Amino acid sequence: MRTTLTIDDPVARQLRDEAHRTGRSFKAVVNETLRAGLARRGTPRARRPYRLEPVSLGEVIGGHDLDKALDLAARLEDEEIMRKLQQRK
Repeated sequence: MRTTLTIDDPVARQLRDEAHRTGRSFKAVVNETLRAGLARRGTPRARRPYRLEPVSLGEVIGGHDLDKALDLAARLEDEEIMRKLQQRK
């Protein structure tokens, strides 16, 4: 198949150098390089298992139960609204 590609100058230079060094055509080097890249892409690399190391964030300040964080946030918001309303008077 015939097609037109735009190849970055440094990549084209490497391909030309490889063709010159090995005595093969530029077309052959490009096709071989593409084949090798596609083949490598198809084989999944072995990945290390993901490990999460737990870290202590310290104790809760102020004795608040963080299991009920939304309740705490709502209570703090209500207190702030009340404070602002009292300042208006």
